[in-house]
Amino acid sequence: MPLMNLSGSTWRLVFGVFLVCAVILELEAQGQRTTPRKTPKQNKAKLVRSTGEGPQAVTAKPKLKAPAAQAPLTQVLNKGKFKKIGETVSVRSGDTLELRCRGKPVQWSVPPYLEEDDDGRLKIVQHERYGTLTLVNTTGADTGEYACYQMYCEDTDCRREHNKAVKVFVFFPDPRELFLPSSNYYEVIQLRTNWPTLLPCQVTSPEAKVTLHREFPPVEVAVDGTEISFDVKKGFTIHRPRPHHAGALYCVASLGNLRQSSTKYMLIYVHYPMAPPAPVIQLSSNSVVVGNNLRVSCTVMGERDVVIDVTWEYPGQQIGRPLYTLDSISPVSGGPAQQQFQSVLLVDEVRDVDSGTYTCTAQNLQGVKSVSTTVKVAPKAKAKKP
Repeated sequence: MPLMNLSGSTWRLVFGVFLVCAVILELEAQGQRTTPRKTPKQNKAKLVRSTGEGPQAVTAKPKLKAPAAQAPLTQVLNKGKFKKIGETVSVRSGDTLELRCRGKPVQWSVPPYLEEDDDGRLKIVQHERYGTLTLVNTTGADTGEYACYQMYCEDTDCRREHNKAVKVFVFFPDPRELFLPSSNYYEVIQLRTNWPTLLPCQVTSPEAKVTLHREFPPVEVAVDGTEISFDVKKGFTIHRPRPHHAGALYCVASLGNLRQSSTKYMLIYVHYPMAPPAPVIQLSSNSVVVGNNLRVSCTVMGERDVVIDVTWEYPGQQIGRPLYTLDSISPVSGGPAQQQFQSVLLVDEVRDVDSGTYTCTAQNLQGVKSVSTTVKVAPKAKAKKP
């Protein structure tokens, strides 16, 4: 329709529409002039880098947060929660212990009591990326060390990587039993002079107070941390055993109103040598004429009060020739407390059968060592005819 033919009312309507559009465009233009331009968050941090032509704006790269390292051994709690554990952990007796170890595959070790018989309470499962150990219906007797070993596999052959073992000592506090149960009323333990001695007074709760006592005379044994020390995961350690440590000892644990005694330990002092014996063998003659006498001596140096056993092997044993020896012990002066033990094998009226190897074997509590020598028997010279 030509614009010139519009009526007056139509003209007024068209003019009103143009006026409204003009107002809207003006308001938008004013808003763009007064509203500041927003800068994206990733462009807020800028660095100024100096170049030969003037400063330039450089956008800084956002820092990425490294993911938290997953603990190799965790405890699984109720409702799928996980707890990173340290050297020890306590689980109430009767509750379920569930451990998760990262690795494919892994191998577990448990206290010897559980390895022998777990009554079906122990369950070990290997998943895609981790292994789990679950122990139900727990008791104080389950207290001990639990370990997870990473396995190194080549095809189907796998072995433990001991340097990657993760260990935790788990306590199962029992309100009725403070000590781990034992079927022995007495336990005999050797006090070795060259080795620390452990009295395994292990408790089910790390909160228990444990003391060491002598049965006769009845007295509490002092624990100074140097001569004797205590570890709640192991028991009492006598670091340098001496004769006065021998006797009947026991431990006493107390927690709250509960006080209990452990099994008794019969400590027997044994003077252990520092090293195996080193025998030296000597002959009166390398070649002996038939009918003459032979002496073979074996000498061993050792510490005083250390028993040394010497045994012989000789050719005459094959025909039942009896063994004759002269044994002696004499102290050695001018040095540490040592002694000399000597065993002399006597062979009277040597015969052809006595030719061969003579062996002296010396043994003490640290080991055994043998030395040998060879004897030749020469025929008796024929008498010259006159």
